[in-house]
Amino acid sequence: MGVDLHAPLGQNRPPRRRKRLRWGVFLPGLAALVAIVGLSAYAALQPLGVKDVASLTDPGQQPQKASVPDRGATPSTGRSPAMRAPLSGAQVERSTMADGSVVTTFKPTDRTKGGPALIAASRIGQEPRMAAIPNPDLIENSAVGPLPIIGPDGLRPVEQYARPWSGAHGTRIAIIVGGMGLSQTGTQKAIKLLPEEVTLAFAASGNSLNRWMQEARRAGHEILLQVPMEPIGYPANDPGRGTLQVGKSAEETLTSLHRSMASVTNYTGIINYMGGRFMADAAAFEPVLRELAGRGLLFIDDGSSAQSLSESLARTVELPHAIADLQIDDQLKDEAILKRLDELERIAKRNGAAIGVASAFDESIAAITKWTHEAKARGIEIVGVSALALENGQ
Repeated sequence: MGVDLHAPLGQNRPPRRRKRLRWGVFLPGLAALVAIVGLSAYAALQPLGVKDVASLTDPGQQPQKASVPDRGATPSTGRSPAMRAPLSGAQVERSTMADGSVVTTFKPTDRTKGGPALIAASRIGQEPRMAAIPNPDLIENSAVGPLPIIGPDGLRPVEQYARPWSGAHGTRIAIIVGGMGLSQTGTQKAIKLLPEEVTLAFAASGNSLNRWMQEARRAGHEILLQVPMEPIGYPANDPGRGTLQVGKSAEETLTSLHRSMASVTNYTGIINYMGGRFMADAAAFEPVLRELAGRGLLFIDDGSSAQSLSESLARTVELPHAIADLQIDDQLKDEAILKRLDELERIAKRNGAAIGVASAFDESIAAITKWTHEAKARGIEIVGVSALALENGQ
């Protein structure tokens, strides 16, 4: 057999034949890979622009032939005529540079000639960081102080200073806490503890109103101005300084109203304090509501007077308005206030929305704070009162 039995194992094996690489198998795949990488790099290095000039021109417009630029010339500042796709939302312009590169620019088209248009965004609400600062376009500097007015672009204070809400028409409740500014301790506690969705009403005769307004606005609250109006039994039953009275001329009434309105800024509207007799007298009440409508405000009737004409008169002058459904704290006991809030919720579920009013008493603040957190967990949306008033008198 010719085998050396004394040789180490494996030493007498015949040498292996080396396999030759078959380049014919690998070359096509390698070429395809190189082509893909090259095309990707080419596409990435190209300037952004349109693929087909003809597709951006109006029907019937012939695309112009590009001329060969002079390499020694300065960059061209002229731009080719605007190229638009039919009903497109952009105007496409090209500038040819000295090196032959083309810069493509996209700009909005002229909307005065029809075509697609942007939908105006809602102007409800104010930038939170600016909420404590009055919009100068919505201020009239009068002899009695700053008065709210409608801006030159039609923006109203009721829109600018409103608290935004979700827009979902589920069950909505607005809660107004009045008497703000009369007690420093009560005002501070209300601003600190009440949820930001609660609307705060500042008494026109209160103290340091601009300071409290700024704190309330920074905390996220929508605010109202609480104006005293003549009740039944006046003057034995006196709401306080600046009361709007029956029997005064319209000019005298508006002068008193303006003095109250100038006591603070950044409010969405007015809520009455008392006023059973005044709001039942059309001759006295109508000029006030007309004035509020002309200044872009709202009016809230606290619901304390069954003879009030606010609903009919506000509709006549196209004034955003609402009437409160319930006095929440007519009994100053926690359990009684919570029961009234539950009743307010039942009204809201039946009608879609409801408004409750209260005063800045300790018991009221504690009960409203507790109940509001629970109501939100049940799917109730607590909104600023303007969200409901703006649905009336548009």
